[in-house]
Amino acid sequence: MSIRAVILGLSFALFWSSAFTSARIIVAQAPPLASLSLRFLVSGIIGIAIARALGQSWHLTRGQWWATVIFGVCQNALYLGLFFTAMQTIEAGLASIMASAMPLIVALANRLVFGERLSWMAVVGLALGIGGVLIIMGSRLSGGADPFGIVLCILGTLALAIATLSARGASSGGNVLMVVGLQMLIGSAFLAVPAAILEPMEVTWSWSLILAFLYTTLVPGLLATWIWFTLVNDIGAIRASVFHFLNPFFGVAIAAVILGEALGPQDVLGVAIVAAGILLVQLSRAQKAG
Repeated sequence: MSIRAVILGLSFALFWSSAFTSARIIVAQAPPLASLSLRFLVSGIIGIAIARALGQSWHLTRGQWWATVIFGVCQNALYLGLFFTAMQTIEAGLASIMASAMPLIVALANRLVFGERLSWMAVVGLALGIGGVLIIMGSRLSGGADPFGIVLCILGTLALAIATLSARGASSGGNVLMVVGLQMLIGSAFLAVPAAILEPMEVTWSWSLILAFLYTTLVPGLLATWIWFTLVNDIGAIRASVFHFLNPFFGVAIAAVILGEALGPQDVLGVAIVAAGILLVQLSRAQKAG
């Protein structure tokens, strides 16, 4: 990888992982789906405005539109909608670890659905990753973590895996920032209906809520998504996904520092095992692709 790709990858992992902490702050003071819909509306308008100023077009190819819709619904509406709802009852660190298992799900789906042969490195990585997640889940469940929240995270991670597979199709024709803005508007529209029907509009206003909302809108929302599309376009989804192995470390570290979430020995062990598993799976796929 080039130095540019490494910097983009590290930045993406840091920004993406920090979103769980800012989301935890938001959902403690405002309805999750409505907050997320508003976040996507603001991010989408800003992204499209900047894209138009840069001369980018919203006349996408049919393939780009299809991939953009899938990404907008699966990542923004389903993945983040489910995770925001779950984080009303589970900690940000646990949510980040659950989401970090996405590359493992992609590798397993390729084997079960598409018949892709896995190398020994990938098999070991899958076993390690699944084992690490089970260690963490067992520790958290015995400590009183909400089982329903964990189920929501599992479903959200499945949606994220589908979104990841569609990312290259959305960005391969150029106009990357325009694609980012459009898929955010799609996510906003998709979430607006259940937010209006299911959620009471009760907000506890505070500076922490305002700052968390601005941060998650501009940094994990707009900047990190643009970085991800750019990275996938530069080096491909398989190589770009290698950086996901950093997410468990960044996710629990940021939550511990900012929110004061406790880390037990099983958490530390589980995070290390999950990260090692993700790294092995992605290295095996990158090696195969190369």
